[in-house]
Amino acid sequence: MWNWIVAILSDPNTRWILLGCLLLGFSSGIIGSFTFLRRQSLMGDTLAHAALPGICIAFMLTETKSVGLFLFGALVAGIVATFGISWITRYSRIKQDAAMGIVLTVFFGIGVVMLTRIQHGASGSQSGLDKYLFGQAASMVMTDVYVMGGVCLVLLIACLAWFKEFKLVSFDPGFARGMGLPVGMLEQLILLLTVIAVVAGIQAVGVVLVAALLVTPAAAARCWTDSLSLMVLLAGVFGALSGATGTIFSTLVPNLPTGPVTVLAATVLFAGSALLAPRRGLLARRLRSLQAKSAYLREEHATLQTLSAQRAQQERGEL
Repeated sequence: MWNWIVAILSDPNTRWILLGCLLLGFSSGIIGSFTFLRRQSLMGDTLAHAALPGICIAFMLTETKSVGLFLFGALVAGIVATFGISWITRYSRIKQDAAMGIVLTVFFGIGVVMLTRIQHGASGSQSGLDKYLFGQAASMVMTDVYVMGGVCLVLLIACLAWFKEFKLVSFDPGFARGMGLPVGMLEQLILLLTVIAVVAGIQAVGVVLVAALLVTPAAAARCWTDSLSLMVLLAGVFGALSGATGTIFSTLVPNLPTGPVTVLAATVLFAGSALLAPRRGLLARRLRSLQAKSAYLREEHATLQTLSAQRAQQERGEL
C-alpha cells in the first residue's frame, strides 16, 4: 500500500491535486468552525448552491471557459445571496434558517434553468459547467493550487486577526454588542469568508457537496475539545486529512471521483470522533453511564446493608 502511494505521488499532477485538496480541506475546516458554532450549518450549503447561477452568468456573458471568471461569478453570486438572507431576516418575520432555505432553492433553481439553457446552446457542450455540480478535482493545475494557497492564507490571517471578535460573536452576540463591537459587520465578515471558502472548493468538490467540508470537520473537532482555538485547529487538520484521503483513494481506484470520496472520508472521521472521543464520544458517555449506575447500585447496596444491620441490632436490643 505504501509503495502504491509513493508511486502515485511521483506523478506531478497528482501532487498538485493532493496539495490543492489539502489546502481546501484545511481552510474549509477553519472557517467552518465558526459557521458550525453559530448554528448556521445550512449557510455553506446555501452559498454553494447560490454560486451556480453566478457561474452560469459568467459563461453566458463571456462565452469562454475560464475558471477565474467562473469563480468570480460564483463569488459575486454568493455575496448577493448573503445580502439576500440578511435582508429577509431583517425586514420580515422569517427566521434565518427559513431565509437560507428560500435563498438556496431560488438561486439553485435559477442556476439549473440557466445550466439547462446553456447545455442546449451551440457551445454548451464545451462549457464544462456540469463539472461544477459534483466537482472535478482531476482538472486542477498549478494555478488552481496557488489560488487554494492564497485562499487558505487569507482565511487563516483573518481568523487569527479577528479570533477574539469571532469567538464573542459565535457564542454570545448580545454580550459582544454590549461591549460595543460591530456585530453586524463581523457577521457579514464571517459570511464573506465562508463565501470565499465555498467558491474555492467548488471546482474540487462541487456545489452539491462543498458544504460538507465546512460542517463535517468542524463537527468532528467539536467532539474532542471544548476549547475554540483547539477546535479550529483540529477542524483544519481533519479537513486536510479528508482531502488527502480523497485524493489518494480516488487515484488508487479507477473511476472514483475525488470530491465524493473526500466527503466520505470526512464523514468517517466524524463517525470515529462521535464514537471514540474521550468526553463527548458515544462510548465514553456509555461508559460513564455504566460507571454511574454501578456506583449507584453499590451505594444502594451499602445503604441496605447498613439498614439491615441497624434493624438486627434493634431486634436484639428488644429481646
